[in-house]
Amino acid sequence: MARTPSNMLPLGTVAPDFSLLDTVSNTALSLNTLRGERGTVIMFICNHCPFVIHVNSELVNMANAYAEKGISFIAISSNDAVNYPQDSPEKMKVHALNEGYPFPYLYDETQDTAKAYDAACTPDFYVFNNDLKLSYRGQLDDSRPGNGISLSGKDLRYALDCLINEEENTESQKPSIGCNIKWKN
Repeated sequence: MARTPSNMLPLGTVAPDFSLLDTVSNTALSLNTLRGERGTVIMFICNHCPFVIHVNSELVNMANAYAEKGISFIAISSNDAVNYPQDSPEKMKVHALNEGYPFPYLYDETQDTAKAYDAACTPDFYVFNNDLKLSYRGQLDDSRPGNGISLSGKDLRYALDCLINEEENTESQKPSIGCNIKWKN
């Protein structure tokens, strides 16, 4: 299991726009149509990474809890589906339905969106404010597969609570750790 850290995009970066295929609805969706009133979480995930599988239940819980607070969640898979067919759009749809994702699960076939966000791993988390400026990037929490730390989402929850309450996030922002994005050759 590879352990690749986030690249930690600079805070204040404006979210790069995108229009990507939503694998569940089979329609193209853009950042502007999906963004939240108070903020937007963009997550780079995939179907097969053990780090993502480990956090799926917390992602669903958080997205449901924060939706009513004006925060939207957007999941993107940028993995090369030719060499990693378990991450194909068809299997992404099945995965999203089986996991009960309350957020769109978008396919970045060209990998241009992952490159624009400087995404490196799955999961990789980005929190943007209502002006689409980056206020947090990094890990969900300290839990990893097999490390014995309970899944809580505390780092991402703290960042979202700071955003909602218009408070400065004074906590250290730690890189996420996960499988590397499967780049095309």
